[in-house]
Amino acid sequence: MAIRKCPGQDTRFWRPEDVSESPCPACGHGIEFFKDEPRRRCPACGTTAPNPNFDAGCARWCRFAEACLGSAAIEQQDAALCDALVEEMKQVFGDDARRIRHALAVLDWAERILREGEEADPLVVKAAAVLHDIGIHAAEAKHGSAAARYQEIEGPPIARPILRRHGVDAERAEHVLRIIGSHHSARGIDTPEFRILWDADHLVNVQEDGLPEGGEGGKGREALIDRLFRTDAGRRLARTVLEAAGEAQPPHGKNDNEEH
Repeated sequence: MAIRKCPGQDTRFWRPEDVSESPCPACGHGIEFFKDEPRRRCPACGTTAPNPNFDAGCARWCRFAEACLGSAAIEQQDAALCDALVEEMKQVFGDDARRIRHALAVLDWAERILREGEEADPLVVKAAAVLHDIGIHAAEAKHGSAAARYQEIEGPPIARPILRRHGVDAERAEHVLRIIGSHHSARGIDTPEFRILWDADHLVNVQEDGLPEGGEGGKGREALIDRLFRTDAGRRLARTVLEAAGEAQPPHGKNDNEEH
């Protein structure tokens, strides 16, 4: 028998105070928490911060509490691995703050898409989000360009030993590497994890630059969102981003061969 979503986790029953913001203990940047998140990664510096308003009171009465808390333990392990990958990514990028911020922003959107109910392996999604652009510096050094095709060539050889060092099993590691090697071109891959990474990357671009040319207003905007994004959650979030911006940003007109 299928188990329905826990009422305590069903956002239809939440109140405004069930979503809060607290400063990151490391850099002071505001972190938005849902009440059922025990911790969240800072989108500015990558530090994992505890949720001061975390509420797991339902565990005292829910008959599924043991199974639910077991899942939480797995999520905690995945979060620890993700933190380690973030540190690896920072070491590769060094003082390149722009690329670090981009990777963290893509990770943040990927986690939001997962919370919206898209079914995928969270570890693969998060690892791919952190490491998707890991080949940029090597591409610039070897090819004199951060163009997409060079990123896809240089990224997997750098990511492979990182994943191995942190004990990611071979099957998942190969999946992450396939995503990194196709994250601009989408060549030969269309898994749920890839689609989430694709949408998270494009959400960052939309948030920063608006829609590409041809997506201005009305039906044009809707048609472009439907074509550009690959998950239902990604499309919903794109509309939310554009509405929050008042659709005032000009289209960025970037080419997919550029480094985003």
